[in-house]
Amino acid sequence: MEEKNYKEYLEHITTFVFDVDGVLTDGTIIVTSTGEMLRNMNIKDGYALKTAVDLGYNVCIISGGSNEGVRSRLKGLGVTDIYLGIQDKTEKLDEYMDIYNIAPENVLYMGDDIPDLFSMQMVGLPCCPQDAAPEIKHICKYVSHKNGGKGCVRDVIEQVLKVQGKWNNKADAKYD
Repeated sequence: MEEKNYKEYLEHITTFVFDVDGVLTDGTIIVTSTGEMLRNMNIKDGYALKTAVDLGYNVCIISGGSNEGVRSRLKGLGVTDIYLGIQDKTEKLDEYMDIYNIAPENVLYMGDDIPDLFSMQMVGLPCCPQDAAPEIKHICKYVSHKNGGKGCVRDVIEQVLKVQGKWNNKADAKYD
């Protein structure tokens, strides 16, 4: 059986699930003298997340990390389903899809490392940043040309919205 091109999956996506470290960030942390861990997030990823939320897509964050600054940033973008400090991502993803009655084929999950592996195998469109672990790249139907924290989230959201005719049509008309 011939494998579908990843673009064929985009029209069915209603739900975006993202890891934080290595996806929404470049995976680097700065540890302050007080022990606080600081992360960088890409403003273009933030714009895409807010756009997806505003258009009514399900947006879910599942992360093993538990930085409250991350929660604050994402809440500011309108993301309400933020699960931090999660050790079993598959259990949380299964619970999330069950609560919202979401079919696996309607989910795009972007992760970058081994803790995301099994959850990514549960969904219709597993994706990863360009600098993801080899084991993750191997199971992905799409590998972004952008690294984690450098626009990979914007990349996948924009592709889905464009295929579904929901990206900023004025911008598309001007720049396509």
